[in-house]
Amino acid sequence: MNLPFDELNLRISNAVSFEHLGEERNQFNQMIQNFLSSIEEIKIKEITLINEIHDLFIQRTITLSEIELEDRGFGPPPVSYDFILFGSGGRFEQTLWSDQDNGLIYEDTNHDQKETIDAYFKELAVCIEQGLEKAGYPPCDGKVICTNSLWNKSLEEWVIKMNDWFEDPHWEHVRYLLILADSRSVYGEGKLVKKMKDIYLKKVTSTSTILDKMMHNTLHHKILLGVFGHLIKEQYGEKAGGLDIKYGAYIPMVNGIRLLSIEAEIFETSTLERIQKLKQLNVVPERYALEYESAFTHIFKLRFKTLYKEENGLYTSNGILKAKQLTKDQREKLKSSLRIGNKLQKYIKKKIDSSS
Repeated sequence: MNLPFDELNLRISNAVSFEHLGEERNQFNQMIQNFLSSIEEIKIKEITLINEIHDLFIQRTITLSEIELEDRGFGPPPVSYDFILFGSGGRFEQTLWSDQDNGLIYEDTNHDQKETIDAYFKELAVCIEQGLEKAGYPPCDGKVICTNSLWNKSLEEWVIKMNDWFEDPHWEHVRYLLILADSRSVYGEGKLVKKMKDIYLKKVTSTSTILDKMMHNTLHHKILLGVFGHLIKEQYGEKAGGLDIKYGAYIPMVNGIRLLSIEAEIFETSTLERIQKLKQLNVVPERYALEYESAFTHIFKLRFKTLYKEENGLYTSNGILKAKQLTKDQREKLKSSLRIGNKLQKYIKKKIDSSS
């Protein structure tokens, strides 16, 4: 794919409004859709490039939001901050149709300034969410978004909240902790996110039973491979007959590699980078790492074939792939990748159970 990255960067950087960004996003998506329809399989380097473009759109949205707040009399950001991506954005694994999964972390301050600073970042979050929506990114259905006070805090408040989740690790709190593991700074120096994640990873190793709790959450999504080796298709509704590539293939592998990485105190968020680190640290045998890398890469590429829609300028995908989109050889390759996904889940259970 010969994407004019420098030209796109310039056009996005020169966008003067959220609506202008939305126009650029429409053109970008159309360009990629035309490209995807002309090839049989996307390459990892092309997915990486698409994610770099997503970062540019998000970064420009934040810059325009800062400018808008200054024009409205709020002034510049009162302290340094990082804008965080979670989910596929945090893992640098967004498709064209990812939603908003994000948060804010800002520098600790004197308490007499706290109210003013909190108010600024609350207002900035509203502006960023609205701007990203105008640029084609729908808000997260699960409310993991910077306008939710749960995901918009000072570093001190983040640490307090994390400790609460560690000390009361019921299902939802464990889900929040797993979300944090994928956090990546897309705007700012990244120092605040690093401090938070350093504390987070050390807390994992010092908190008994937390990995066991995380494992149960991690293994919640089952591989879409039946006991007789057949692909499990959706049974009902508009998805009937389709393959849930997102939750039946991609997410189980992402979750599994993430848990092994958390246990090993690995800072990287990309699944492929995590696999490489797990191999380098001898956390998993090299032959397993090579299998995981091959299977994940195949499944990751299939995500770009899943059904999507554009509605009112917003891009969404349900993660479903029509079975007829795959040739016989492609179905067999998917089955092979899913068998490796099953092996990964069994390996995780055995490893975490033995260390509990």
